[in-house]
Amino acid sequence: MDRSENMRRIRSKGMLPELAVRSLVHRMGYRFRLHRKDLPGKPDLVFVSRRKVIFIHGCFWHVHDCRVAHTPKSNAAYWGPKLERNRVRDASNLKALRAAGWKPLVIWECQMKNGKSLQKRIAVFLKERT
Repeated sequence: MDRSENMRRIRSKGMLPELAVRSLVHRMGYRFRLHRKDLPGKPDLVFVSRRKVIFIHGCFWHVHDCRVAHTPKSNAAYWGPKLERNRVRDASNLKALRAAGWKPLVIWECQMKNGKSLQKRIAVFLKERT
């Protein structure tokens, strides 16, 4: 399989980190909507009555400052601007959501390893008043 075929197979919905968070939140007793197209950035989980959203970001694609994320050395002229556009777009979407009265939470792929702290973080986020 060549690189372009590999990249075509990468999807934006239903990836393992997203499925894990969805399962965790559902087990916690919360109900949510998925990928609302009318909201900036199409959040992964939308809690309409609470006006809160959760994004599950891959460290590579959304340029997280951690050990998991890295900038490819091959074709740097493409990847540098591409990943920077993703980062700028994410910041813009979060700003637009806040301006519209929504409270966002971003969960990074690297933060998924500790399930107990992730569950506590989500519980605090969903319980607090907006």
